[in-house]
Amino acid sequence: METNAKEIERECLPVIKLYKDKTVERLYISSPIVPPSTEIVPGVSSKDITISTTVSARLYLPNLSDNNNKKLPIFIYYHGGYFCFESAFSTLFHTFTSSLASEANAIVISVEYRLAPENVLPTAYEDSWEALQWVASHSTNEKTDEAWLVNHGDFDRVYIGGDSCGANIVHNILVRAGVENIVNNVKIFGALLSHPYFWGSKTIGSESRDDHDDRIPYKIWYFSYPNVSNGIDNPMINPWTDGAPSLSLLACSKLLVCVSEKDELRDRGLKYVECVQESKWKGEIEVIEIEEEDHCFFLFNPETDKAKSLVKRFAAFIN
Repeated sequence: METNAKEIERECLPVIKLYKDKTVERLYISSPIVPPSTEIVPGVSSKDITISTTVSARLYLPNLSDNNNKKLPIFIYYHGGYFCFESAFSTLFHTFTSSLASEANAIVISVEYRLAPENVLPTAYEDSWEALQWVASHSTNEKTDEAWLVNHGDFDRVYIGGDSCGANIVHNILVRAGVENIVNNVKIFGALLSHPYFWGSKTIGSESRDDHDDRIPYKIWYFSYPNVSNGIDNPMINPWTDGAPSLSLLACSKLLVCVSEKDELRDRGLKYVECVQESKWKGEIEVIEIEEEDHCFFLFNPETDKAKSLVKRFAAFIN
């Protein structure tokens, strides 16, 4: 018997443990951190910036030679990783956001929010909202510290997007923007939710009741947000639960929701689309379902034809 074994405070097996001494063991290994560079996609420049003492981001600027001084769409991206993993600076997301900036001919701001369990939810939501406000603050001549945004950004075409928990963040930003003002009255024109992370106490679609409460989407929510009110039926993770804000108030003009056939979150993503449509939300909504693929496949296998095709569809939505 080990006498020196550290005591566990809480865990979400098989992916992560938090010990009582506040050290964290991530059993799922995130992709390596890489510096900003132009090596991934020719012509795309990138740099890291500081938004506040706790929030940073990586900015991407596409090749300007063919733009004839036209302003570019602004796309704010929130990475996935169940609130506990990955980074805007990791290989996985640097590769994707570089490609998207080039394909969409857009300025991309990939947000580095703080992760759980070192910073439990709602920290990631607050950091993400702060990043949106920072971007919006550059829409007038009063804020000039980020030249790429001031000189090249079109603040009439601001988009937000994310994958998995990043898509969950996007939904919650849209809800918040429906009741709170964004700096300088900037509006979110469109939102992209790729393989969105939603869950709830009741099964839907093809979900099995047998292991419903033992699946990662269920357990990681409590791990990341241990003091959450209403548990797995909090509106932030279950947008159609009783008492949730009306989806008719989502603060954007168009939505793109992407799901994959083999993803355990597929039915939740489609349920979200159905509930938005039933809410009498006045925007335009588009759904993409990818056959024979799993959760966020385009990030893990970016060189496949399906991944490249999907990035083109994301780009078409933005531009």
